[in-house]
Amino acid sequence: MKKIILLILFSTSFLTAQESFTVSGTIADKINGESLFGTSIYLKDTSIGGISNEYGFYSITAPKGTYTLVVSYMGYSDFRQEITLESNMKLNIELQEFSTELNEVVVTDEEKERVNLRKAEVSVNKLNINTVKQMPVVLGEVDVLKSLQMLPGVTNNGEGSSGFHVRGGAADQNLVLLDEAIIYNSSHMLGFFSIFNADAIKDMKLYKGGIPARFGGRVSSVLDIRQKDGNNKNFAMTGGLGLISSRLAAEGPMFNNKGSFLVAGRASYVHHLLKAAGEEDAVSFYDLNLKSNYGINENNRLYLSGYFGRDAFNIGNSFNSSYGNLSGNLRWNHIFNERLFSNLSLIYSKYDYDLGLTFAEFDWISAIENFNIKYDLKYYVSDTYKLDFGVSSIYYDFDPGQIRPTTETSAINPLSLDRKKALESGVYINAEHKLTNKLTAQYGFRYSTFSRLGGQAMTDYANDLPVVYNPFLGIYERGESIGETNYDKGKTIANYGNIEPRASLAYQLNDDSSLKAGYSRAAQYIHLLSNTSSVTPLDVWTPSGKYIKPQLSDQYALGYFRNFMGGKYSLESEIYYKTVDNRIDYIDGSDLIGNNTIEQEILNGESRSYGLELLLRKNEGDFTGWIAYTLSKSEQRTPGGNAGGLGISDGDWYNTSYDRTHDLSITGAYKLNDKWSFGTNMVFQTGRPVTYPNGQYEYEGISVTSFAPRNSDRLPAYHRLDISATYTPNRKPHKRIRGEWVFGIYNIYNQKNAASISFGQNLETGANEATRTAIFGIVPSATYNFKF
Repeated sequence: MKKIILLILFSTSFLTAQESFTVSGTIADKINGESLFGTSIYLKDTSIGGISNEYGFYSITAPKGTYTLVVSYMGYSDFRQEITLESNMKLNIELQEFSTELNEVVVTDEEKERVNLRKAEVSVNKLNINTVKQMPVVLGEVDVLKSLQMLPGVTNNGEGSSGFHVRGGAADQNLVLLDEAIIYNSSHMLGFFSIFNADAIKDMKLYKGGIPARFGGRVSSVLDIRQKDGNNKNFAMTGGLGLISSRLAAEGPMFNNKGSFLVAGRASYVHHLLKAAGEEDAVSFYDLNLKSNYGINENNRLYLSGYFGRDAFNIGNSFNSSYGNLSGNLRWNHIFNERLFSNLSLIYSKYDYDLGLTFAEFDWISAIENFNIKYDLKYYVSDTYKLDFGVSSIYYDFDPGQIRPTTETSAINPLSLDRKKALESGVYINAEHKLTNKLTAQYGFRYSTFSRLGGQAMTDYANDLPVVYNPFLGIYERGESIGETNYDKGKTIANYGNIEPRASLAYQLNDDSSLKAGYSRAAQYIHLLSNTSSVTPLDVWTPSGKYIKPQLSDQYALGYFRNFMGGKYSLESEIYYKTVDNRIDYIDGSDLIGNNTIEQEILNGESRSYGLELLLRKNEGDFTGWIAYTLSKSEQRTPGGNAGGLGISDGDWYNTSYDRTHDLSITGAYKLNDKWSFGTNMVFQTGRPVTYPNGQYEYEGISVTSFAPRNSDRLPAYHRLDISATYTPNRKPHKRIRGEWVFGIYNIYNQKNAASISFGQNLETGANEATRTAIFGIVPSATYNFKF
């Protein structure tokens, strides 16, 4: 790695002017010391500027001279200081929040908006955590993922679900990171809430396209969520009491103010309420966020963060289950000099579930865990050229399932499916290049490799076909097994490698508008096996291998961005087109659970999605909010290939389960006075595609149902309106405790949106019936939040 660094430094040194010097440092919150990510730093009356990284570090290089340094960040007062660049200098900066000042502050974001317009960043959304907390949510629980679903191009899996789909992609095509650790299931209570405690979150960024080269492993999107570092100035606590759960977070300085810590916990008590009501069913969850850091010196800092969460639910005396995530990350930040910043991370992540069927007297246990090492560097070559580069490697251990009898008299025999192991590695380099005063580019590539490791036996099939077409019955069947090949631990079952180029351009038309365009290719080597449309705890992950190929996506995007009235209003518009090769599809009647030869249930297909996204924001004033609209199409096609036959749905394009033709969201927040503020959400979506029966016939006294082509029907359109009101009592000057009451009504007009429609026969009349299932009607909530 040292040789690579020296080579890059040598090859790019010619870009730096001889009489140029660098100002660098960190940017943090003045009150709590939290580092600020995405802060705009620039030299007034010049085009020289930059953005702070994930750890608040910045670096700007300019010719020798005297300048006014300006630092701007949403929700904070601008920082201005005159500096004289006669040599390299270090300047650490602390910003003051508006809310902590006694005098009124007049906000002008003109310069900051110009920098954003110039940045060659396509298909990216960032939400401030304070904005998220203002939005009404179900049962009063602030939810990061549900807030993202109010943005264009992002849809949900259905009522009450925390899973999400981006630009027509599947849930497993989203890379969800919490402090760089991979999260495989992001939901609590079977999808009603997400695992992310808003009191522990600092910021989040969603890459819907134009994914930076440092990210790999998913073809649809990256959700990068960062936890707070912890208050390094004073001890502080925040918390809340709600109808179904409560939370508490504590943070403060440690190591003689050289570091800080954060501990945040959350737990539900709905199972106690159900028990008190005489119900046998129960559901509960809890989670714990931990983080600490220690500054060894001004150039070295260590971070240790972790997450642990678990859900449990019981249905009577016949069914029980628990599932959860565990992650940890040890990071070392090192500043080589004023231009070179590095981060080394050692990461562990695990997701597992335990399904118990009491009536059948057995437990089903499954898990996926990974160990990840990554080294990222950023080199600020000059004021017009910056480089990101690094390496990473992930070791996977897939446990697809074990069956364990729970009693000695159980008729179930113990069963362990083959564990699968794999290694995914990547190397990347990416450049941010200011070509002219109006044209900025980002370009680079990622090279990824994937090895399905040995240590197990693989089934061999006649003609090497795990799935074959039966022309007499017109169906796909499992291929004929002709033996096994044993792969020792020292051998590999399959190897893959892919070059993933990424590029984007931003051209500033004038001070208030710009055009942006981007292209990205991504590879995904692991797959979620699920023939349902939502994320459930029973989903099983599997690696690419001999018969399952990696998914490959190509995405193109073009956007127009504009600020109105000095940044008071802004418009973001994009069109996109995305294709995915080797998207797995399932034959009719596929059996995914407890299957040791999953390749016998799968055909390789392709998908495509395209659409238009509009986002109109009001950024200033007592009333703020946005209108988001998406017009899109998402389709899949699965030909028969070597298996024969026409394929799924005769090889024609059909709607994916994530297709939403129209998706409209309106979000608003209004501050009436110092005591009262209000929020509202309005959502309208085209109904989710489903497959309905289209006929029925009898054969030898047995009623047989025939079905329409896959996903050719739809559920009714989904719509609802939510409102919230926040009351902040008068705060006495001598008291540190601050509190607020949050009242909300989810689905205020009690719309019974269909989560599913099932068909059956009435046993009394013999008539066929359709049953519509709705999860939520109107749901009121009340929460008390406090801070001191």
